[in-house]
Amino acid sequence: MSAVRVGLVDWRLPVSGPLAVMLAAQLGVDGIQLDLGGPRRAPWLDEPKRLHELQLTLAGSGLVPLAISANVLNDLGLTAKEGTSLANDVRNVIIRALNVAAELGVDLVFLPSFRRSAITDPPTLTRTAEILRWACDEASQRKILLATENVLAPKQLRTLMALVDSSNFRVVLDTGNISNLGADPVAILRTAGAALARQVHIKNTNDQQPLRAPAPAVLNTLAELRQSSVPINAMILENDYRNGELNRITADIGWLRDQLAAQSNNSMAASQNKIEASVQ
Repeated sequence: MSAVRVGLVDWRLPVSGPLAVMLAAQLGVDGIQLDLGGPRRAPWLDEPKRLHELQLTLAGSGLVPLAISANVLNDLGLTAKEGTSLANDVRNVIIRALNVAAELGVDLVFLPSFRRSAITDPPTLTRTAEILRWACDEASQRKILLATENVLAPKQLRTLMALVDSSNFRVVLDTGNISNLGADPVAILRTAGAALARQVHIKNTNDQQPLRAPAPAVLNTLAELRQSSVPINAMILENDYRNGELNRITADIGWLRDQLAAQSNNSMAASQNKIEASVQ
């Protein structure tokens, strides 16, 4: 776990895009997930001037661009009926997210399924799978992994994974979203298995609450990840920091780094004990 990066998401910061990269670098994290933007959100990330500024800022920051999210899909509706103008808009947004990721050298794009994109019944699950399967094909052409972020129960998640059936399909785990529905993120982690995205969102059920007072789900998830055979390369803080209280962010970063360091030390101690036992 010592090699795991700690990151932030720009849509939970008081600034976005290049300014978010600068802020994240100032706060001392290793990487950042970026939102594609859109109406009533941040400016579109693929606007030529903004994308160029972002590339320059990333190059000077030392931060790793970890993933692109298309959060505007929550406003549009991923499950829009095929053949409608809205469905065309959805596909266009996905292509734009994939193209931005390719431009930035990012290998993960994820599509959220909340609000208007929520999976609420068998028809919306089937429609979501259709779009995700198409998106996986598009992502594969760009050598990119395509992920879903949703709050499906394990049974429904297994169905979705089976319907998509793509080798580059991944599931983004979020400790807060699942817990808010009274479900167990550890059960989702185990259900996703090898399809688990290597980047995990860490936040409390109350995303204003500091991680130094974590919900059990956060601690249980971290413990399960330590035992999992799926290697995780980034833990992404997604508490809500849009009010600009930087001390809250630095406190959460410190708490998460302490947890990762403790897990690494425990793992090293366990390995040393095994070596000593084999020598005796």
